[in-house]
Amino acid sequence: MKQYLLLITALLGTLSLGFAQQPTANPTGKVYSFSVADCINYAYEHEDSVVNAGLDVKSAGYHVKEIIGQGLPQVSGAANFQDYIQIPTTLIPGEFFGQPGTFVPLKFGVKYQSNIGINATQILFDGNYFVGLEGRRTYLQLFNLSYTRSKIEANVNVTKSYYQVLVSAEQIKLLDANINQLKQTLDQTTAQNKQGFVEAIDVDRLNVQYNNLVTQRENTVRLLALNYQLLKFQMGMPIANNIILTDKLENIKLDENAGQVADNNPDTTFYTNRIEYNLLQTQRRLDDFDIKSKKAAFLPKLTANSSFNDSYQNNSFGGLYSSSFPNSYIGLSLSVPIFTGFQHKYQLKQSQVTAQKADNDLIQLKNALSLQASAARINYINGLQSLNSQKKNQALAAEVLRVAKIKYQQGVGSSIEVTQAETDLQTADNNYITGLYQALVSKVDLEKAYGRIK
Repeated sequence: MKQYLLLITALLGTLSLGFAQQPTANPTGKVYSFSVADCINYAYEHEDSVVNAGLDVKSAGYHVKEIIGQGLPQVSGAANFQDYIQIPTTLIPGEFFGQPGTFVPLKFGVKYQSNIGINATQILFDGNYFVGLEGRRTYLQLFNLSYTRSKIEANVNVTKSYYQVLVSAEQIKLLDANINQLKQTLDQTTAQNKQGFVEAIDVDRLNVQYNNLVTQRENTVRLLALNYQLLKFQMGMPIANNIILTDKLENIKLDENAGQVADNNPDTTFYTNRIEYNLLQTQRRLDDFDIKSKKAAFLPKLTANSSFNDSYQNNSFGGLYSSSFPNSYIGLSLSVPIFTGFQHKYQLKQSQVTAQKADNDLIQLKNALSLQASAARINYINGLQSLNSQKKNQALAAEVLRVAKIKYQQGVGSSIEVTQAETDLQTADNNYITGLYQALVSKVDLEKAYGRIK
């Protein structure tokens, strides 16, 4: 919500008038002609949450390779050089030299010393490492599913924004038709008033209605400009660019049977289609690997190690590396946990509790998804029925206005009747636009609720 408030605040200061389904004039921006599918594909490549989720997948792949690398030989090299400005002195008991009760200072070593060597270690057995290898595919799957979820959210947001632009453009068309129709009536009434056939109050009523309609159109045009910018924001497109929508409202199919078909979906198929359920299932499998990792902490660890070194010593710097004194070894290191203050025991119990909570979350998620799907289905059916009703009301209001005008022109009707009919038609148009957008949005929500958006 915070990001939308910031967005709207920023955009309201830069809005300019536009026209239905035409880009705002901007000589520096690029122009794109996009269908809703084009907008969605653009968002998959540019929308920040989708891009970041893709980077998370790449990072997870690197982390898996890091885990694998821990089981490969670990080789390191080392070198050092010492120049003993003063050679260390050691006190030797005088008894060795026939001087009991005293200590004889002797210097051991040479002025220059150097060591060059290579050390290597190799894991032979480590329970944690093997559990990590076993769970690496599940770990990667979790990030891939998160990436898919980000794409689904982008798909839904872009589609709804696209439909909002189409509906706003359709609203402007209806307003234009009403304005033209009302202008004709206003011109005729004004002419009749000048000839003395109608009263001035009839002209005033129509003028008020005409001015309100023109103002409503101007406001809708501004909102259309905002809707265009919101669409570009949802796509990850720079606001300076321009976009022309190629899809038409009449080409969008609103299947009246979609709600009933959705209600007949088997539960097993339904849950496996939802990305949220797959994510939680994958996380639950990772919890099992965490439990196995905690159990592996009770097992011993075995490591092979080796070292190969060359030692150089000489009192002359120039002859330091003339001869070497090599040494090397290979060996095994075994670490056996005997008592760790019960830390491993309680770490294991914590992981087991986490897994139990995840099981409860899965049950709750099933209920939530079922409720969401039922709500989406009902909203879609209600939205279609409301839209069909508003279409009928729109046609009836247009017919009432036509009859009212004929009666008024023939002198058997009043101007108030015509004005009221004009108002009813405008209300019917507004209700139709509202019903149209709600039906389109409920269609998207239904597709998402039943896991049809991939």
